[in-house]
Amino acid sequence: MFIASELRRRRKAAPTQPRTCSEQSHAARRLSGPVWTFALFLRRIGHGVAAMIVSASRRTDIPALHWAWFMDRLRHGVCSVANPRNPSIVSSISLRPEDVDAIVFWSKNPAPMLPFVREIEAINPRFYVLFTLNDYPLDLEPAMPPVAERVAVFSRLSDMIGPARVVWRYDPIVLSSRTDADYHRLRFERLCGQLRTRTERVIVSVVDMYGSTRRALKRLESRGWRFSPDPAADPSLPGLLRDISGMAAAAGIAIQSCAEDARVNACGIRPGACIDSELIRRLWGRCADPRKDPAQRPACLCAVSRDIGMYGTCSHGCVYCYAGGADARVRCGSADLPHEHGCTGEVRP
Repeated sequence: MFIASELRRRRKAAPTQPRTCSEQSHAARRLSGPVWTFALFLRRIGHGVAAMIVSASRRTDIPALHWAWFMDRLRHGVCSVANPRNPSIVSSISLRPEDVDAIVFWSKNPAPMLPFVREIEAINPRFYVLFTLNDYPLDLEPAMPPVAERVAVFSRLSDMIGPARVVWRYDPIVLSSRTDADYHRLRFERLCGQLRTRTERVIVSVVDMYGSTRRALKRLESRGWRFSPDPAADPSLPGLLRDISGMAAAAGIAIQSCAEDARVNACGIRPGACIDSELIRRLWGRCADPRKDPAQRPACLCAVSRDIGMYGTCSHGCVYCYAGGADARVRCGSADLPHEHGCTGEVRP
């Protein structure tokens, strides 16, 4: 009752003219922890406190693999999401444009979304795409089409929605006997030349050696691969990062890091957010919740969002990935599931 009374008091005391985004962001930072959570609840019941950012998705590649499911859910204006730690807990997430500040797509190959871009924009034009584009051997990315095809998808998408809304992720940087610093220099420079008019920003990060990642990479040692045990401390990394920073600058592409420590950021690449409330403000004037997402790693600067994906539902099989698993074969789509359900990790026989 106190929180609701306080919010009503603030609204009455506020000036009649709308506040600027910066003023609203400052106010949002003052509503910390449980207060902001309750404010989001009040938004749902019509008090107009805040909308949300939808992340689609860190956990799986929705544009590449589950696009029919997503479009079905977008048309219905709602989806269900299982808690990744306790799948028996299922939340209903609104996809109605009045409840969503922006949708942030994450994908390595969003070709399936291209025919639907205009329909998405008619429902909610506030979306941008984090497009991960590397050029790795098939041992590391066994399900990826040739890089030339993915560059063509990147270019078409940029032509459709604009370069500010297609953010390039060169991620992760895997240092190995077959993908050493010179390997990355050559491919990053080539991609910069191909994408220089197609994007305004590139985000880089170094592979994180989670236990599952180490085990998956170790299996490749029988094929002659050798991996840096601590990539962020590899002696070749600082020179590589300084070089790719210069390449990005020469191509007119701003560069930032993703959830990296001081060793990486000291190489002239500033830290930044992938789910970026400032970018959303700049593109659409929406004042998204500016708080750092507490559910992410300490070095991650992403804004608070609601992720609508599910772990174990990505069939790309990228060996270094923390979210999938190289052997996963899954399905997800409106034909498989009742409308009230979300993505599933059902394994195909």
